[in-house]
Amino acid sequence: MSDHKPVTFLVPGEAVGKGRPRVRMLPAKAGKKPVPMLYTPPETKNYEEVIAVQARASMLNREPIQGPVLVELKILVSVAASWSKKKTAAALAGQVMPTKKPDADNVLKAICDGINGIVFKDDVQVVNVSMSKRFAETPGVYVRVVPLLGESS
Repeated sequence: MSDHKPVTFLVPGEAVGKGRPRVRMLPAKAGKKPVPMLYTPPETKNYEEVIAVQARASMLNREPIQGPVLVELKILVSVAASWSKKKTAAALAGQVMPTKKPDADNVLKAICDGINGIVFKDDVQVVNVSMSKRFAETPGVYVRVVPLLGESS
């Protein structure tokens, strides 16, 4: 029987959305054409490594969750340094919403890829998602993964 307790952790710092794969052309070998190679942008790769470190620490040697899960994200982003005190206060009070990068769905993708094989076996197990993005004095992403009752297909 797998452990049914939620896994909760904080990914510190500004959230980074999953970047689109980039293409680099590998040089042609004798008599051949150049070969395209896809790679993950370094910023995405570094962020996924930070996520994995935090996820591993939160698991306390627990096995990855089996079966369906709910992923909850609270994405906290910084207020622009150039904003007035009044606008900053309004943003921190939730009266101004962060309709700026990163996109919440791209942060979800980075988080899920970063915890794959650590918190759960594979991100296909994610069947429910709850996300919010708000301004905060300290940026970061609070992650909560909740095992759900029910069988896998």
